Amino acid sequence: MSITVAIDGPAASGKGTLARKVATHFGLAYLDTGLLYRAAGMKMLDGLAPIEAARKLSAADLERPDLRSAEAGRAASRVAADGDVRAALLDFQRAFAHRAGGAVLDGRDIGTVICPGAEVKIYVTASEGVRARRRHAELTAGGAQIALEDVQRDLAERDARDRGRASAPLRPAEDAVQLDTTELSIEDAVARAVALVAAHLDKTPGTGGR
Repeated sequence: MSITVAIDGPAASGKGTLARKVATHFGLAYLDTGLLYRAAGMKMLDGLAPIEAARKLSAADLERPDLRSAEAGRAASRVAADGDVRAALLDFQRAFAHRAGGAVLDGRDIGTVICPGAEVKIYVTASEGVRARRRHAELTAGGAQIALEDVQRDLAERDARDRGRASAPLRPAEDAVQLDTTELSIEDAVARAVALVAAHLDKTPGTGGR
């Protein structure tokens, strides 16, 4: 089986959890492309120019314990607005997407730029309030002391940067299925995404479904 599943959406929409569970269900490789930008962003904060940070990424950089911090999220949004940085990371992401056996990638431009030919494209979203509460819970569970209002403001600023950038702005692909998770449990959201992938596999000769 060879299939590429592109899962896009704004921060804290639930796309990462959804992508991981879909990949596990079908036995596909999984890449959280946001980690690439978070790692590059943290290297930028360490003193490197954004393009150098992207070019010098190593596997060890993706294991940094601070990549899920609010600071890393803000830094990621800044470097992601740099067209040269996005170009530097493009080949890695495309090579991963087309690996034998198939792959699931989540990010903000997978279905529009990285893998416009992906067999399944899902754009995950949720209301601003729900997204803020999810991210706040994630951060505080990790020990961070941050007010919900600050998280909501940070998400609004990230949304504005991601949607307004000149290079690969955040938007759903024209042929993406939009999945609003505002009132869905993780289990229900995953079930809907799994059904979309299964429907493609069932109608594709040689895959035999799953």
